[in-house]
Amino acid sequence: MGDETFEYIVATLLKRYHKTIAVAESCTGGLVSDKLTNMPGISEFFLEGVVAYSNKAKVEILGVPKSLIGKYGAVSPQVARAMAEGIKKMASTDIAVGITGIAGPAGATKEKPVGLVYIAVIVDDVAEVKECRFRGSRIDIKNFSANTALNMVRLTNYESYIECP
Repeated sequence: MGDETFEYIVATLLKRYHKTIAVAESCTGGLVSDKLTNMPGISEFFLEGVVAYSNKAKVEILGVPKSLIGKYGAVSPQVARAMAEGIKKMASTDIAVGITGIAGPAGATKEKPVGLVYIAVIVDDVAEVKECRFRGSRIDIKNFSANTALNMVRLTNYESYIECP
């Protein structure tokens, strides 16, 4: 990878394969969107970023079912996926990311400790949800989460987009 950042690689892949992306973030507070918008020319491929920090925002903006949050909690794989599905539908993109977690230092429980983050990436209609358990400061957890999300997008099989005659 050398000096290339995840956001640089993702931007390059989006441009090469003419794919669009949207991001729904909670615990990262817009960091993924910030990283992507640091890339020149990304406006053609990065269509939308939403920071849905509260449960109310997740429900009202992204369409996450209130019952899902009630049953599993805001920090869950189900909510991360629903966030990604919501932003994908809103923005009509090829790729969508949903991130929810506990950056700390407060808000943790025994079952859901500081550093627990769920990241969902949906490409076309295929979803991958990853559970992460990061350590460090609030800023560290936000950075690890954003970079992991971008790496998940980087690892997407873009070759499957190439149509053979």
